Amino acid sequence: MPLPDFLIAGVPKAGTTALHAALVRHPGLFLPTVKEPKFFLTDGRPPATGGPGDVQTYQEHVWRRADYEALFDPAPPGTLRGEATPFYLYDPGTHERIHELVPDVRIILLLRDPVDRAHSNWTHLWNAGLEPEGDFLTACRAEEQRKAAGWADFWHYTSLGLYGRQVQHLYKVFPREQVLLLRYRELKDAPAATLDRVCDFLGVRTGVVGSIPRENVNRHVVEDTPVNAVLRGLLRTGGTFGHRFPVPLRLAARGPLLTLLHRKRGARPVTTPAERAELLPLFADDIALLQDVTGERYDDWLSVDRHAKAS
Repeated sequence: MPLPDFLIAGVPKAGTTALHAALVRHPGLFLPTVKEPKFFLTDGRPPATGGPGDVQTYQEHVWRRADYEALFDPAPPGTLRGEATPFYLYDPGTHERIHELVPDVRIILLLRDPVDRAHSNWTHLWNAGLEPEGDFLTACRAEEQRKAAGWADFWHYTSLGLYGRQVQHLYKVFPREQVLLLRYRELKDAPAATLDRVCDFLGVRTGVVGSIPRENVNRHVVEDTPVNAVLRGLLRTGGTFGHRFPVPLRLAARGPLLTLLHRKRGARPVTTPAERAELLPLFADDIALLQDVTGERYDDWLSVDRHAKAS
């Protein structure tokens, strides 16, 4: 019954994809080709409804235990098995499910400035044609309404960044020595040293992987134009085929639609001081809690004038 020895458990838009891409090159580690199996997010079958694109995402969940274990079957003997699902930190129930099945698992967390993380999250969904709101702050203000409507966790732009309460609960379930807490900027600015920290934490040879493969950063500029509004509407509703055709056929329409939507390239948008000024009060108390819980300092996240400096 192969199960993971380690998890990259958080957080979305904080370098988990880059870390996964680096660790798969280590001969002492095995990570399945399915980057986000999401197995521990539910007790069984995932929901059948949600926000734009959520149904497709739920269909990608590896929720049956036999299927999950099968992901690790190809692991060479003697390697440590792991997987990356950056939503595991967010849900307290997930912490309990992980502990019940793999109590000795090692957990890696990457944290990023919560405002920048939220903006990157919104940009990701906007560029994917799924986010219906073209203004970042307006989309954040709609969060509670979206939660009530059952939209998936990836739409929880601000709540996903309340790391203090999330880490506090994780530490109640797992001993601190089983958790490695990193910052996004450490992976970005000092990849070799950060990767060695990860390898040392996992107990595999250091100095083997010293660089981060280039992240899949979306450099497309998706403007809020009438033509793009039509394309985005088609993407949110499953393409031109609607729900009268099977899912694979609807998914086949996404590629051409995204190509049209991404026809313009440019600089990646960044968080503005005005956006930081409005959102920082939502995070101030939680950042203080995070500092108390971890003993680490995150004062730089409280600056309005950072202008989206990677953190």
